[in-house]
Amino acid sequence: MSGWMILVGLAGALSAAGFKKFVWFISIGYAFAISGMSLAIAVLFAERLTVPVVVMLSILFAYSMRLGIFILLRERKNAAYKKVLAEVTADIKKVPFFVSLAVWIVVSLLYFAQISPIYFRLSNNLADHHPWLFSCGIAVSLLGFSIETAADYQKSKAKKINPKRFCDTGLFAIVRCPNYFGEMLVWTGVFAGSVTTLLTPLQKAVAIAGYVGIIFVMFNGARRLEQRQDAQYGNDSAYVSYVKKTPILIPFVPLYSLKRWKFLG
Repeated sequence: MSGWMILVGLAGALSAAGFKKFVWFISIGYAFAISGMSLAIAVLFAERLTVPVVVMLSILFAYSMRLGIFILLRERKNAAYKKVLAEVTADIKKVPFFVSLAVWIVVSLLYFAQISPIYFRLSNNLADHHPWLFSCGIAVSLLGFSIETAADYQKSKAKKINPKRFCDTGLFAIVRCPNYFGEMLVWTGVFAGSVTTLLTPLQKAVAIAGYVGIIFVMFNGARRLEQRQDAQYGNDSAYVSYVKKTPILIPFVPLYSLKRWKFLG
């Protein structure tokens, strides 16, 4: 069996949690699919591993495991989040099986596509190719992991102090969705750091699809969050002022709203 088939199958097995709760296809299932594939790549290409590749795989494993555990604990212990999750997913509780099946197949392929630059780097026997570019990719991914981790911690801390107020402290004073921005950086590092190791049109298409796909998901998530926060805090003058002066997704880029970007869904 080809290595990519093993990885897609593993992603499918680990994201199958979505059949129990639909949202888990793109939350818990996503996180643990990335963790599993990171380990599987290390096993499949053990003889080709280099220190930089191990570092990148370790970042992906740590990033995804932290995310998965964070989501699990939040769903179990955070009453406010449970309420929000119930409201957000109220219309998708009874998803037809064939829809769940289609989503499962798509996300399994997407998760492989996201991590495919590392897979292709090793399957093409180019582990040492363009080391400076790869090192820059590792640095970007590590920065993204750090930002996402810090943002989740800061928001959890702020919500414990005042559960009914929006978070505008720490990284949230710079950008309204720093956790989403951090995740985009993680995958930007993965893609950009290994883009020169993609040798065929198919490899390039798969890697580009994975990168564009996760960026789309992050913009979609930011738009949905904006809609929920507008509904919850729209009458709060402090929130209105915060929204007007703080970029929604990318720091220092004057993009303050995604509500009109209906193509995001």
